Amino acid sequence: MSEILSAMFGMDSLLIGTIIPFLFVLTVVVFVHEMGHYLVGRWCGIGVQAFSVGFGPEIFGFNDRHGTRWKLSAIPLGGYVKFLGDMSVTSSPDSEATQKLTEAERKHAFHTQPVWKRAATVFAGPLFNFLLTIAVFAVMFSVYGRFVSDPMVAEVRAESPAALAGFEPGDRFISVDGTPVETFSDVQRLVSGRAGDPITFVMERNGAEIILNATPEIMEQQDALGNTVKVGVIGVINNEALGQPRQVTYSPAGALVEAVSETGHIIMRTGEFLQRFVVGREDKCQLGGPVKIADMAGKAAKLGFEWVVQLVALLSVGIGFLNLLPIPPLDGGHLVFYGVEAVMRRPLSERMMDIAYRAGMFLVLAFMGFVFWNDLFGC
Repeated sequence: MSEILSAMFGMDSLLIGTIIPFLFVLTVVVFVHEMGHYLVGRWCGIGVQAFSVGFGPEIFGFNDRHGTRWKLSAIPLGGYVKFLGDMSVTSSPDSEATQKLTEAERKHAFHTQPVWKRAATVFAGPLFNFLLTIAVFAVMFSVYGRFVSDPMVAEVRAESPAALAGFEPGDRFISVDGTPVETFSDVQRLVSGRAGDPITFVMERNGAEIILNATPEIMEQQDALGNTVKVGVIGVINNEALGQPRQVTYSPAGALVEAVSETGHIIMRTGEFLQRFVVGREDKCQLGGPVKIADMAGKAAKLGFEWVVQLVALLSVGIGFLNLLPIPPLDGGHLVFYGVEAVMRRPLSERMMDIAYRAGMFLVLAFMGFVFWNDLFGC
């Protein structure tokens, strides 16, 4: 009996070791995203009919004094805020429903609001995701600081891109494609997502600056959670003698600045990855869906709670970025509609919006199917 209970509820069980960490990570990210929509919407005077974590049938919930139904739903793979006058949880307009609203209700319906209020409400979801990531990083940097090392070349791997380009032990990186670098991690960040792209390096050698050109190659590595990832490398190695590894501590203000910078770097790397992926220059197995996220959550939980929190931060910025893609029914698609409306001084026709929503929904569902396939069969 004890063996059965251990298998079901032990730290290495599917429930405790994977499912619960996954639900925690996803619920936090989704709740913060939707809370952004809710808070800014309420600030703009927009009525909210429902706030749900999850989709599908309601498990339990309650109504607040403003008439909003707060609920936990059966399918924990997302969430939504449904504003007054919405046709669906994607905030597509329902002209018939809007016409049936009372005059008092129409004043608080989402689609009767000025375009700037609607845009602010929609943008708030991704913004809160970014703010969550910044907050997590700021706390982590304040508590733990970060380890850095000087951007030095201690060893050049034979026949690597760096060897072919003329890198030598003792060289110091000054800039990578025009971006100044201060640590070896800066170099890795700027090179890892550029496999196959020629890169110009400014190096310091014997007190003089020289220019070297190298094209990173793909190499498989293990990340901190044990996942196999493919990154671009040029084949240089740093060591303790030259790199002088050390821990940098930050004041609360300094940690916040560093957190904003780190979040910006992640957003840029995500954009670069998607651009390369669309043109077939990235491995499809680098994209995963709920199964891969659950696996990562389980691995993070085994390493400690701080690793789970870091995963929350990384997933949050990823969700925020993806939601800003200009595809209906994502937040970015709505923002495109509002931008057109602001320029034209009138909303797009319902027929055009319906076509756009249908096309966008097809793309979103196709992407979801693709990552599910990757999770289960493709990789």
